[in-house]
Amino acid sequence: MQTDFLGTSLSTPLVLASGVLGNNKAILERVHDNGCGLPTMKSIGPAPRDGHNNPTVIDLGDGMINAVGLPTPGYQNMEAEWAELEGRNFPVNASIYGGSVDEFVRVAEFVCAKGPDFIELNISCPNSDQHGMIFGVNAESSYAVVSAVKKVIDVPLIAKLTPAAPDIGAIARACEEGGANAICAINTAGPGMVIDIEARMPVLAFKKGGLSGPMIKPIAVRCVYDIYRSVSIPIIGLGGITTGADAVEIIMAGASLVGVGTAVRYRGITVFNQINKELSTWLANHNTTLDEIRGAAHPDLETAHRRGK
Repeated sequence: MQTDFLGTSLSTPLVLASGVLGNNKAILERVHDNGCGLPTMKSIGPAPRDGHNNPTVIDLGDGMINAVGLPTPGYQNMEAEWAELEGRNFPVNASIYGGSVDEFVRVAEFVCAKGPDFIELNISCPNSDQHGMIFGVNAESSYAVVSAVKKVIDVPLIAKLTPAAPDIGAIARACEEGGANAICAINTAGPGMVIDIEARMPVLAFKKGGLSGPMIKPIAVRCVYDIYRSVSIPIIGLGGITTGADAVEIIMAGASLVGVGTAVRYRGITVFNQINKELSTWLANHNTTLDEIRGAAHPDLETAHRRGK
């Protein structure tokens, strides 16, 4: 299912969510070869960061809770990874984060020079300029970081949003006004907590963590639905997508591309080929296409709006 996204031709409409796997060429290429149209790198930060102590990830059966802590070698310590990726034959989405607008700008400018096809702003990380607030829950701070980064890069810019935003449509609109070329939604939900009742303490070392997997799919679908009604730029919809039917649902909510994350753990790295096959089968059985179902859950919007993504 060849798909055009912001001027780049993707082999499929599926995207590897950031943070699921690594940054080396071998793993990203393997993901692409197994049916992922756009592999996303693990988030790159402004300085070396170890992340949180173990345990960091807990399987809850119908999803996962994690507090990995955004580990990164730092944007200036990845020369081997970038050198490998220079010879790639697949597109790459580089996810970055920072604790301030200045950090986002510095990392984005450096990473852009390394030649990724897209840059994704993880604006769900702590904003030290605003005393621990998250960029993505405030329209003004979202606009500030997106508009600042947009000035220093020459590749398409994707803003990744958090479901913690009280009005995610308004946040998406602020990102669009700031120059974002696309929206990615959603990041993990929560934070949540799991307590070991025998040990009488939280299971995660960091105590709280983000929820992912099938349990958050209804939240993701609602967020994509709200964003679609608020912006005119494409949306990467992710959060609990595990099957082809899940992909159909979030595309009908308004997604142009479909992100896959926790499902890699549940169905293995071939999950992309499996979802592509299930999606293709569903479309064939219903005598329809991706373009025709995109935004189909919005019958009150003009067809041109639904298909113009």
